[in-house]
Amino acid sequence: QVQLVESGGGLVQAGDSLRLSCAASGRFSTSYNIGWFRQAPGNEREFVAAITKTNDATYYGDSVKGRFTISRDNPKNPVTLQMHNLQPGDTAIYYCAAAWQFADSNPASGYDYWGQGTQVTVSS
Repeated sequence: QVQLVESGGGLVQAGDSLRLSCAASGRFSTSYNIGWFRQAPGNEREFVAAITKTNDATYYGDSVKGRFTISRDNPKNPVTLQMHNLQPGDTAIYYCAAAWQFADSNPASGYDYWGQGTQVTVSS
């Protein structure tokens, strides 16, 4: 069992930056790939970013490439998501998730554990 807790959400102005953190605990909690997803009311869940457990390889959704950076602290916990140039379209609840391995090597799939989410709101 892995427990995930997100933190760092809040209300910011368009163009500002924000940093989210995903803390993992429990058995084998450091042996998982970690991903970030987001979901706005009425919308489907969207893949944001992921980082692997082995070599810290990173992956990003098209909508956040060049603006968001995912990284793993040393020691390898927690995982952070640094968000720059935030826009109103980034407003959503952001969730971190843990995957023992990606499904079919797809960094957006294969997640078994999810946090409760943290709200990010960007004003125009």
